Amino acid sequence: MTPSPVRPGPVYLTVLVIATCGLVYELVAGALASYLLGDTVTQFSLVIGIYLTAMGAGAWLSKFIEKGVARRFVEIEIAVAFLGGFSALILSFAFLSPRWFHPVFYGLVFAVGTLVGVEIPLMLRLLRRSVAFKELVAQVLTFDYLGALAASLLFPLVFVPTLGLFRTSLLFGLLNVAVAFTSIRLFRDEIGPAGGLYAKAGLVAALLLGGFVAADRLSGLAEEQQYADEVLLAKSSPYQRVVLTRNRAGFQLFLNGHLQFSSVDEYRYHEALVHPAFAVVPEARRIAVLGGGDGLAVREVLRHPSVEEVVLVDLDPLVTRLARENPLFRELNGGSLLSPKVSVVNDDAMKWLETETGLFDLVFVDFPDPNSFAVGKLYTKRFYGLLKRRLAPDGAFAVQSTSPLFARRSFWIIDRTIAATGFETRAYHAAVPSFGEWGFVLASPRPFDVPSDVLPGLRFLSRETLPALFSFGPDMAPWAEAPVNRLHDQVLVRTYESEWRAFE
Repeated sequence: MTPSPVRPGPVYLTVLVIATCGLVYELVAGALASYLLGDTVTQFSLVIGIYLTAMGAGAWLSKFIEKGVARRFVEIEIAVAFLGGFSALILSFAFLSPRWFHPVFYGLVFAVGTLVGVEIPLMLRLLRRSVAFKELVAQVLTFDYLGALAASLLFPLVFVPTLGLFRTSLLFGLLNVAVAFTSIRLFRDEIGPAGGLYAKAGLVAALLLGGFVAADRLSGLAEEQQYADEVLLAKSSPYQRVVLTRNRAGFQLFLNGHLQFSSVDEYRYHEALVHPAFAVVPEARRIAVLGGGDGLAVREVLRHPSVEEVVLVDLDPLVTRLARENPLFRELNGGSLLSPKVSVVNDDAMKWLETETGLFDLVFVDFPDPNSFAVGKLYTKRFYGLLKRRLAPDGAFAVQSTSPLFARRSFWIIDRTIAATGFETRAYHAAVPSFGEWGFVLASPRPFDVPSDVLPGLRFLSRETLPALFSFGPDMAPWAEAPVNRLHDQVLVRTYESEWRAFE
């Protein structure tokens, strides 16, 4: 008996859903790997390459499916729904064992990509009796590409901010199950008895639905295992994973798994970042803080009575909102972001420097370490050139510059890059127990002496301790061959990665 032709309209809608789901799983894997491992460019490049290769392998394997094409198509949809839907949870728990994470990560991406690669060839074969070949290929590929566009737009703008990675992958797993149920009905003449398929699809749907309901508990369990202390808050923004933990001594902020501060000793870091620059420009009135959305650097800036205006530029509104609204943050930063002197701009600092027209007496650059090309651009000659245009002729700026002990070459690359932009520089360092020996660079367009005075009454810095910060022992001595970090060839990111890898 020849199967009845199927209406192509619902099938094209199915293709749209399939394509959207497939790309979302790819984006989930890339985003989660960048959260856990850093270096967004590398992680997404690997995911895209492995996923596309796997799709090619799946397309090749599809030719070996000769009988029961419709049944195999439904079974593949159910398998994609399970693997793709639970992909974020699988990878999060796999990260608890560094030895197994990479095999699980690459294996999962390849498995999902292979299954997705089988889908479209089977769909074309199922429709060939109903639609002319030329029309069929054009329509299927059109809806496939439209699905990819939908995924690429909705994933960062809607799904991650509102649902997070776990619920996003589970939701699209449920959509794949819906495709399986729809396909059973569309191709019922070819499938025949479908009780087993309905049972499999129903079981996977129930598991995904249960996972969706319990996503917060499951994600909390995974993150509690990743962090040594109690997890108070864990949220994803379009830019990063934000986690707040607490122990008996205090609380800690992690961005993409990297410690940003501990409330126990952050004052040593932020006093060192801010107050030496005020010794160079003691009557500074207009200040910019780039990064530092936690408000802790702004807290130190506001200690100076000469300050009239502070502009904080931080990319992530989730972090600045926490700094303003979370009681732990507010107590630690003294409500600095609620001060009438402070305005908050949520924007990329490089873009902001390109469009800002005013001049600042002091600028404090408090970005995460250059562990990816996305962050590394903020340590380039191009960036410091833009900053120079926004700095008053007698102004100064200070940059957090990673550890001169653990990443000595990276530290001196930053100093060399700033100097190559036309600044006079003075490198210095401070001991911060949570991080170890940490480095900074103080710079100005004009010559200046090593600061010898500091605001009285600080917890860490004093007139006696300040000069010692500008002295380096042999194990942190300047690297004479330090290259300049340029936007088109970010040597700093590669150097940083190789230096810190030695301590993993």
